[in-house]
Amino acid sequence: MVYDWQFIVLMVVAVLLTGISKSGFAGGVGVVAVPLISLKASPTFAVAVMLPLLIVMDVFSLRAWWRYRLGSLLWLMFPPAVLGVAVGYLTYGVFDEALLKVLLGIFSILFGLWGLFKPFRGRLMPAWIGGLCGGIAGFTSFIAHAGGPPLNFYLLQCRLSKEQFLGTAVVFLAATNLVKLVPYGLLGLLNVANLTIALLLIPVAWLGVRLGLVIQKRLSGELFFRIILGLLILLGIRLIVDGWG
Repeated sequence: MVYDWQFIVLMVVAVLLTGISKSGFAGGVGVVAVPLISLKASPTFAVAVMLPLLIVMDVFSLRAWWRYRLGSLLWLMFPPAVLGVAVGYLTYGVFDEALLKVLLGIFSILFGLWGLFKPFRGRLMPAWIGGLCGGIAGFTSFIAHAGGPPLNFYLLQCRLSKEQFLGTAVVFLAATNLVKLVPYGLLGLLNVANLTIALLLIPVAWLGVRLGLVIQKRLSGELFFRIILGLLILLGIRLIVDGWG
C-alpha cells in the first residue's frame, strides 16, 4: 500500500465525514467511509483502521446523547445485532477482495438510493421488523461499518423525537462496535500498523464529532444527507467497476 497524498486525503475526509455523521446524524451516512478508503486500499484495511476510530467517536458522542436513548428499542434490536456480527465473523474470508468491492458497491448504491427516497418513512412496522433490521445492521456493520442505514430504516418509522432518534442510534452503534472488537481481534485485523494509523487520526475524529454537533443544531440535515448519499451512490458505482475490472 502506498501512503501518498491521495490516500491521506481520503482517510481524513472519511474520518471527518464519519465523525460528523455519528454525532449529528445518527451515523446514517458514516457508511461512506469504507467505500471511500477502498478507492486506495483494500476493504479489509479500511474496516480495520476505522473500528478504533469509531469507538473513539462513540465515546465523544455518548456524552451528548446517552440520556436520550430508548431502552425498549435497544433491547429489541441489539441482541439480533450481536447475531449479525457473529454471522459476519463466521463468513469472513468467503469473499475475495474483488468480490468484496462489488458487494460493498452494491450495498453503497442501495443504501444511497434508500436514503434519498426513504420509501417507508412514516409507516409503522411490527416489532419483528425491528429485530430483523438489528440483525442486518450487525452484519453490515461487521463487514463495512454500515450499520446505520438498516438501523435508521426501522427507527425512522418509530415517530421519535430528534433527541430520542439520535440517542438510540448512537448507543446502538456504540454497543455494536464494542462487540466487533472481539472478532476483529481474533481475525488479526487490529495489528500495530492499523492501530498506529488510527491513533494518528484521532484528532480528525474528534473534530468530526464536534462539527456534527454544531451542524445538527444550526443547519437542516436534509441537504447534508443528500450530498453524502449522492456521493455514496457514485462511490458504489466506482467500487463495482473496480471489482469487476
